[in-house]
Amino acid sequence: MPSLQKTSPPQDAVVRPTRTDDVAAKGSELIGGPIGRRALLGSGQLTPVRVVALVALGMFALGMVQKLPCYNWAWFRGSTSQYTHACYSDIPHLFSGRGFADGLVPYFDRIGGDIPFLEYPVLTGLFMQVAAWLTPGGADLTERQQAYWLVNAGLLMVCTAVLAVCVARTHRRRPWDGLLVALAPALALTATINWDLLAVALTAAALLLWSRSRPLGFGVLLGLATAAKFYPILLLVPVFLLCWRAAKWRAFGAAVLGGAGSWLVVNLPVMLLAPEGWKQFYVFSTERNVDFGSVWLFISQTTGAVIRPGTANYWALFLMILAALGLAYLAFTAPRRPRLAQLAFLIVAAFVLTNKVYSPQYVLWLIPLAVLARPRWRDFLVWQGCEVMYFLAIWLYLAYTSSGNKQGLPTDGYQFAIVLHVLGTLYLCALVVRDILVPDRDGVRRDGSDDPSGGVLDGAEDAFVLGRAAHPARHAAPLAEGPRVEWGLPRE
Repeated sequence: MPSLQKTSPPQDAVVRPTRTDDVAAKGSELIGGPIGRRALLGSGQLTPVRVVALVALGMFALGMVQKLPCYNWAWFRGSTSQYTHACYSDIPHLFSGRGFADGLVPYFDRIGGDIPFLEYPVLTGLFMQVAAWLTPGGADLTERQQAYWLVNAGLLMVCTAVLAVCVARTHRRRPWDGLLVALAPALALTATINWDLLAVALTAAALLLWSRSRPLGFGVLLGLATAAKFYPILLLVPVFLLCWRAAKWRAFGAAVLGGAGSWLVVNLPVMLLAPEGWKQFYVFSTERNVDFGSVWLFISQTTGAVIRPGTANYWALFLMILAALGLAYLAFTAPRRPRLAQLAFLIVAAFVLTNKVYSPQYVLWLIPLAVLARPRWRDFLVWQGCEVMYFLAIWLYLAYTSSGNKQGLPTDGYQFAIVLHVLGTLYLCALVVRDILVPDRDGVRRDGSDDPSGGVLDGAEDAFVLGRAAHPARHAAPLAEGPRVEWGLPRE
């Protein structure tokens, strides 16, 4: 059964956000106002993609400046100062705490203490080790920790550029949506807390390849991303559901084959040669207690109940199964086949909300998916505002709990920040679900597009639908024309 779709605009046309988004138009007044009708987009060196990349690098640099108080002294003089300055980072602490400063080899050498081996996936461990190799030696541990953070920041800056470029190029006619990633305040604030940007950049690159109808390449990069962080494997769920609806089984099979192959290439050597070290990530994830930012911590603190790791694991898995079933319902009953980015955002958001811990940098997982799923400046900034509030709250709460004089944010204030983070994420999820159920509210589709990031799914006919989707002519409302879209011709 064919999908409901309109005639697509020219393949080389570019959507101008300042002419289609009120918030973008008002914000552009800071740099001269909305783009003119006769502007020659892409006629010079600064194409949209290059502008997005440069802005992303500039924001990353500002995030590094924000960490200066910690770089200069707060990381090395007790714990409270790095929290009150909101500039904490795992990177310098784990340089010494996980044996990199002593020349230990991840997964092979025991660290000792409560965590006998490195508790990160293999590709992230390799990233950390490469940074250690690039860090100059010396007798002063503080200087080596500073150098290690700088080396990692340089490598993560490359990941940021890759992320921004991939998002800007995924929707061919919407490169300026990449500015949402580049200007995201939560990205600047959390980019160097941990090593999550490696997996985020690989996931964005995988989505770019999928949008270019390269499912095998998508799978290879997604497998590498999963070797760096667990969450990217969740994207196979929406790919499976959408390929089912469109009967694109060959593409799904290629994605699974590529993902399994690349994951095994990275993991198998360590799995065979250092099995105890390799499984530490999975053991740690399973046995980890309910921790900061999670709904489980909120429930525990407000009710006084003790939620054991096994109980939290069980309920988190149960809720994720429910989320997957809900995703399947949306995929098969929506009047038009949902876009891949929409379902990808929803499944990762469900994982974030049900996980035993919500570290501040986990927002990086959602930023590119949110931009591709719903590139509306107002809604994105509302959500980012909630995340920035949580970013500040977690550090002030840690300052409160770690300082003897109890200066900082008390428990009630931190609980409010958790609720704010959850509500902000649910708000964006609700808007994405509404766009799926009422496709004419989807800004990406208002220009006549079907699924710009869908690759083999873009414009494909439906082969399996349920309920209202089985009778679109009688039940589905026609797409509205939406606001007039101005086009420009880029040259990259």
